[in-house]
Amino acid sequence: MKIFYGRTMTHLDISISPTGVDQTAQVQAAMDRAKDQPVRITFEAGDHHVAGLRMRSHVAIILSQGARLCFATTYDAYVHTEVSVEAEQSNRAMIVANDVTNISISGPGSIWCNGSTTFSRGDDEVMGTRIPYELRPRVMVLDGCQNVTLTDLKVEDSPMWTLHFVNCRDMHLSHLTILNDLRMPNTDGIVIDGCQNVEINDCEIRTADDGVVLKTSQRADGTPLPACENIIVRDSLIESRSCALKLGTESFSDFRDITFERCTIDGSNRGLGIFSRDGGTVDGVRFEDITLTCTETPDGFWGSGEAITINTLDRRPHLRPAGDVKNITASGISGSMNGAINIVAQRAGMIRDVTLTNIHITQQAGPLGTGLCYDLRPTPKDLEPSPDAAGRINAWRLGDDGRVIGLTDYPGGMPGLFAKNVRGIALTDVTVDRPSALPDGWNTDTVVLVDTETA
Repeated sequence: MKIFYGRTMTHLDISISPTGVDQTAQVQAAMDRAKDQPVRITFEAGDHHVAGLRMRSHVAIILSQGARLCFATTYDAYVHTEVSVEAEQSNRAMIVANDVTNISISGPGSIWCNGSTTFSRGDDEVMGTRIPYELRPRVMVLDGCQNVTLTDLKVEDSPMWTLHFVNCRDMHLSHLTILNDLRMPNTDGIVIDGCQNVEINDCEIRTADDGVVLKTSQRADGTPLPACENIIVRDSLIESRSCALKLGTESFSDFRDITFERCTIDGSNRGLGIFSRDGGTVDGVRFEDITLTCTETPDGFWGSGEAITINTLDRRPHLRPAGDVKNITASGISGSMNGAINIVAQRAGMIRDVTLTNIHITQQAGPLGTGLCYDLRPTPKDLEPSPDAAGRINAWRLGDDGRVIGLTDYPGGMPGLFAKNVRGIALTDVTVDRPSALPDGWNTDTVVLVDTETA
């Protein structure tokens, strides 16, 4: 390790060379020096082998061209980097920070996790996925942090959620590339969880689970996180085997002032989604200028080929009803889908004041036929243990009839747009181009409104 001082004496500059052996203690010691003055750590080209790392305030990490942080491939390696918000039964991460300020990680180097190989055991032939281990670390969990910058960085092959930000403020994420195995479940790209004032720009995310997802979770002791507020995601490319741009399902607190704009969604299961389950209200979401391609998946996946899905359902009906969803706008949405646009509230008025304008979607028959139902998962049943989930604890539950619980037939077949129990839906310049000879199981009506009031 070479240490030298910059000319301005503002930062302590530390350069770290690859050694071929575990460098966790060396890297952690470098970050710990920030207790005395800001530290800028530059990783030189080569592979740097590390386990769990804990960032401190006023630390800037720079991964030089050709530099890779290669993380340990056992869950036990992260026993000292536990976090207080569990995800898929995991409470550990590779990089963590708690209540720190002024931190950054930048490239052009990368973080390499080898997650799909070392945290899975074979293939699920029915679903076409890997079978993940029950316990897998997230790549990064920052909790209660402020003034966070991630830029020009590549993260590859996460074993679980990739970048998870909890109760953070004033964040700028730009020019990030996240490339995960498209067969590895639960590898969400960017998770914004109870955060405020977040900008995500010019990112490329290709992953087997949600691309960019906003949540308001609760801690292990049941304390809900704050509202998600003032979040903007723009100019990004998403490929997802789940929902590319999403709010929920964890929704214990509110969501306000959320914008997704000028994004491209490539070959994803669902395009745009809002899922209210846990009591928080969703108020003020805008999807604008988005091009998408949404394709069917096997019925074990949530949803199948929908361009837009908005739904509300009480996940814990005896404890707290799902929160309302209101003031939602989608405009300038174009592309193709194998499923339908569906907007479904469990009770009348739980979804209201929805505006769809300048929507032009081509609806094509999918190869599996799974888009012929609309999907209300997760349901209360999804909270129950299942021996069939194969490492995906919230994947699916089968009813007595052998069907996946939560899949519901459209009345009269699949339309282009379906709304139920919505109060105040406005449709302006909305077209769904369908085959001239409708496939089996399709509704002859393009738009089907059930117990729904138009604006």
